[in-house]
Amino acid sequence: MKRKLSIICCLVAGVLFFTGFSFHKVNDPWPVPEKYMKMANPVKADATSIATGKSLWAKHCASCHGKTGAGDGTKAATLKTHPGDFHKEAFQSQPDGSIFYKTMEGRKDMPSFKKKIPDQDDIWSLVNYIRTLK
Repeated sequence: MKRKLSIICCLVAGVLFFTGFSFHKVNDPWPVPEKYMKMANPVKADATSIATGKSLWAKHCASCHGKTGAGDGTKAATLKTHPGDFHKEAFQSQPDGSIFYKTMEGRKDMPSFKKKIPDQDDIWSLVNYIRTLK
C-alpha cells in the first residue's frame, strides 16, 4: 500500500512538473496612457494602407503572433507570455490608439517597434491591418 502511494505521488508530481512547461503565463494588464486611448487613427483603412500593414505584419509580427493573429507563430512557444489572440473581442474592442501605443512601446517579450518601423503612418497602417484579423 505504501509503495502504491509513493508511485502515485511520483506520477502526480511528474505530471505537474512537465505540464507546467507547456503553459504560457497570462499577460498582466497593459496600461496605456490616456492620450493614446483617445487617439484616432489618422490613416484611412483603404486597400493601400491594409496592404502596407499586411507586409509589415509578415516581416515583424507573424513570427510571434502567427499569420492570422491567433498567437500561434513559430516563436510563440519560446515566449514567457502568450502573444495573445487578436481575433478575440477583448483585443479588438480596444481603441486604435491603444494598439498603436503597444506596438510603439512594446513590453516584456514584445519589442518596441519605434526604430524598426520609424514612420508612424506605417504603424497606423499596421493597426488597420490588425483590424482585419477578426
